[in-house]
Amino acid sequence: MTPAEGGRTAFEPLLERDGLVVSASPWGPGDEIGRLNWITPESTGAVLSQLRGERVYDLSVDYFVGMPAFTVSGDPPYQSFVTHTPQASVLDGMTGTPGPVHERYSLSADAILMNTHCGTHIDTLTHMGHCGTYWNGWTAEEQLGGRGWMVGGASAYPPVIARGVLLDVAALHDVACLPDGYAITAADVRGAAERQGVRLQRADVVLLRTGVMERWPQQSYLESGAGVGLEAARLLCEEHGAMVLGTDTIAFEVIPHEEPETFLPVHGYMFATAGAQIIEVLWLEELAAQECWEFAFLGMPLRLRGSTGSPMRPVAIPIGG
Repeated sequence: MTPAEGGRTAFEPLLERDGLVVSASPWGPGDEIGRLNWITPESTGAVLSQLRGERVYDLSVDYFVGMPAFTVSGDPPYQSFVTHTPQASVLDGMTGTPGPVHERYSLSADAILMNTHCGTHIDTLTHMGHCGTYWNGWTAEEQLGGRGWMVGGASAYPPVIARGVLLDVAALHDVACLPDGYAITAADVRGAAERQGVRLQRADVVLLRTGVMERWPQQSYLESGAGVGLEAARLLCEEHGAMVLGTDTIAFEVIPHEEPETFLPVHGYMFATAGAQIIEVLWLEELAAQECWEFAFLGMPLRLRGSTGSPMRPVAIPIGG
């Protein structure tokens, strides 16, 4: 089924093995962005024409040394280094400018080191595949170079401008934060949408709130494990035609996984089967407090070639009358 047709959104399988599916893109063999192809000048114009603009909600978190980040697999945490200080610039001549000049023109500069899945970020379709095969049939043997993927990196992504919807699953259950390890279900999706009076539409950016940001920035934020279950992801992608899904959690999906002997199965489904992106570590508290359920979502990934993810600073702007 193509995206232009009504009904269920599913794509032609390229690989099917042990219940896992890798899809061919309906946008052709050269496609690198999956459902982001639904972003067009017309769709962007339709969203931006509805902006009310009385408030802009920042949906990102601060980056700082010591921030919660996955490091158990050896990925680097966020690190920051001062590369030039005013006094050192006078003494060391590293800028090539005489010291007396820097006594008048005081220089300070810095550098950062982080993995591309640190803080508020969007995952790309090369982040997870099945059985060595990724979205649209990519393989490491054919498309992974020595410094990154030759397809599918964030540099191929357009600005993500679309209708956004917040589903407050924590509020649905009348709790500040979902219990550790809670799997968001299809019933939760339906219940939150009904409670909030929201109608999900094709090509939405759907954000799901667990309430875990009440722990941010303590390291206990990493211990929640509440997240999206596979059933809910399938409902949103296949029945409602969501374009992008996002959460306030660091893993997006429920941890521990619902089935044993799996590894990030919802990620694998989203990228390899559905061709849909994930956004993680979103700050959704202000949106929820104001009950701003529908909005224009604007998020710009960094143009990182060959990356499996990219930092992003998304915002939400109220729309409608």
